[in-house]
Amino acid sequence: MPKKSQTARSPIALTTGLAMAAVLILIAVFAPIFLSGDANTLTAAVREAPGASHFLGTDQFGRDVFARTLVATRLTLILAVSATIMSVIIGVFIGGFIWLAPRKFRDLVLRIIDSSVAFPSLILALVIAAILGPGAFSAVIAIGVAGIPGFARITSNMVAGVINRDYVSTARLLGVPGARLFTRHLLPNIASPLLVLIASSFALTLLDISSLSFVGLGVQSPEYDFGRLLNEALPSIYSHPIEAIAPSFMLIFSGVAAMMIGDGLAARHEARGHAPASARKQAVRLVGGSPRFPDALVEVSGLTITDTLGNQLVKGISFSINQGEIVGLVGESGSGKSLTAMSLAGLLADGLGMNATALRLGDLDLLTKIPDAKLAKEIGLVYQDPGTTYNPALRMGVQLTEVARVHLGMARRDADASLIAALGNIRVRQPEERMRQHPHQLSGGMLQRATIASSMVTDPSLIIADEPTTALDVTVQAEVLREFKAINSGKGTSMLFITHDLGIVQELCDRVLVMRSGEIVERLTGDQLKRGEVTHDYTRRLLETTPTMTSPLSRLTNTIEKTEI
Repeated sequence: MPKKSQTARSPIALTTGLAMAAVLILIAVFAPIFLSGDANTLTAAVREAPGASHFLGTDQFGRDVFARTLVATRLTLILAVSATIMSVIIGVFIGGFIWLAPRKFRDLVLRIIDSSVAFPSLILALVIAAILGPGAFSAVIAIGVAGIPGFARITSNMVAGVINRDYVSTARLLGVPGARLFTRHLLPNIASPLLVLIASSFALTLLDISSLSFVGLGVQSPEYDFGRLLNEALPSIYSHPIEAIAPSFMLIFSGVAAMMIGDGLAARHEARGHAPASARKQAVRLVGGSPRFPDALVEVSGLTITDTLGNQLVKGISFSINQGEIVGLVGESGSGKSLTAMSLAGLLADGLGMNATALRLGDLDLLTKIPDAKLAKEIGLVYQDPGTTYNPALRMGVQLTEVARVHLGMARRDADASLIAALGNIRVRQPEERMRQHPHQLSGGMLQRATIASSMVTDPSLIIADEPTTALDVTVQAEVLREFKAINSGKGTSMLFITHDLGIVQELCDRVLVMRSGEIVERLTGDQLKRGEVTHDYTRRLLETTPTMTSPLSRLTNTIEKTEI
């Protein structure tokens, strides 16, 4: 019920705010053209009361108060807009790009930002304005600089919620430059709440600018804004209060307009449920040793992953994946499955360190610096939740063809044709239309099949599927599993399939590795797992929680082997 009320309030608040803003803009544009004479001409009619000739009376020099108030609107808005733009651009730049910087530098900048926001922005602006000296330019600089920490901190918090999304990790794997990553994947997904913040902050900036002028540190004569008019009206506040009431009303009117726009944007934002989180490549250290699986396509030997406190999350595991083989990596949440897979893709989360005796894909030594383009061609990624894999601000076609365009050098038309054909091959209906749609317009199953199609564009040697069916219903799970089996059988593509569901891997995988607390506790074939030929108690307990062959999931997954490729 509250959500419905909020949705209904959104158009009224936004429309009213925009209408009020339009009035202010018209005043700012036309008042100086038509009213500058009455506003600036000295007359003998000193401090006249409101009347027919002077709607709001005159000031101590016989100037029309109404005309001066309207003329002051232009300079006030220009100063407030300039200061807000300065705060927004620099604050958003700092708050966003620190997440693309090394961790130590980011932590240092965040501590500086936290210290800066501990002081009220107006106090900081007063100090800066006092140092720079009085003047309109000094006031803009002072208010703009004082507003930077607030925007930087809020932007940093919002980017932190986006930087770990799968589509950002994929963009990094593709080698997207930091500037493009920020403008294409991060900024569009924080733009909506950022607009709300800008509208609300403008009202405060308007007040701060006027406050500096009121205390003599802002606009100086002969120029005037609302704050300067209030300063001039102060001596006669009791005898002729209309001089102070007029600019005060305009300040309130301008502030309310900005706040209503912000409130309307906020209501629309919340009604849409728009959700604006960091994957970063980590340096690895070769600790020495000889290969254990020289003939395998993928070799992992002595892989250890630690956090910042030195805790071992993955404890010296070793395994291999042969050409054309599907290897399942199973275990409960937190067992280290995804960390193991992401170490192969070079996408370990920020703050994690990795050591290994050997980490190899074909002839690529993954313990050395591999060009992003080469890694993106050799490894295809399919993530757990198709809803977070794609950038919600971009159309599907742009995202699905990025690998082909960036790393294969294909023209846009050719890349589109290639993806449309791939989508059709995995039974996505109306692929041309899907390419023009946004992610939220596709079902979870379609999104996951689109991910599989995109991952196959470069004909990768290895596909890493990180719990690709967890977020899907049982029927769609079976369809997606058929696609994996078809790719493996038809192209001989090797796969590392990560899941906690033994019912899936026993139908799909050639070999199965069971992980627990960062260790591989059992190795067996899919057939052995299917027959229950296990030795470790942990694997046995996992099997007890697996659906039986008469369950709907097992009946569906069992049809994989019967599917004609």
